Amino acid sequence: MGLDVLNEKILRCLQENARLSNAEIGRRVGISSPAVSERIKKMEDLGIIEGYKTIISPFEIGYQLKAIITLRAFMGKLKPFLEKVKTYDEVINCYRITGDENIVMEVVLKNQKHLEAFIDQLIIYGETKTQIVLSRVVKLKALKPI
Repeated sequence: MGLDVLNEKILRCLQENARLSNAEIGRRVGISSPAVSERIKKMEDLGIIEGYKTIISPFEIGYQLKAIITLRAFMGKLKPFLEKVKTYDEVINCYRITGDENIVMEVVLKNQKHLEAFIDQLIIYGETKTQIVLSRVVKLKALKPI
């Protein structure tokens, strides 16, 4: 099943508000609620729709800092780090990348002391660079099918 015009419209609705009812989506795209449900299920089965999440503001629940940390792994430390990083509560996104560094992490922290302690945990795996996030310019921009 490809992404026809109706599927694209359904995806746009879900990306704007995943809590919309199938009936409301159907009204917006011009098909019945059962047809919307069937199309959504097929897109989930195909992996086009990966899941649904509640996005929480870290600052509203007590975190004071968000940072981007890159890691250039020491020889033999990348594979152990790839397992360890999954256990860090501070890491909300982590990517393995090309270039001088191996890893980019987005982290949330309580304060500067927490940042310092977290970096201390990382430096056994490699050289780190840290940038403090000041503000978000683009927020979870909806994907347009290609």
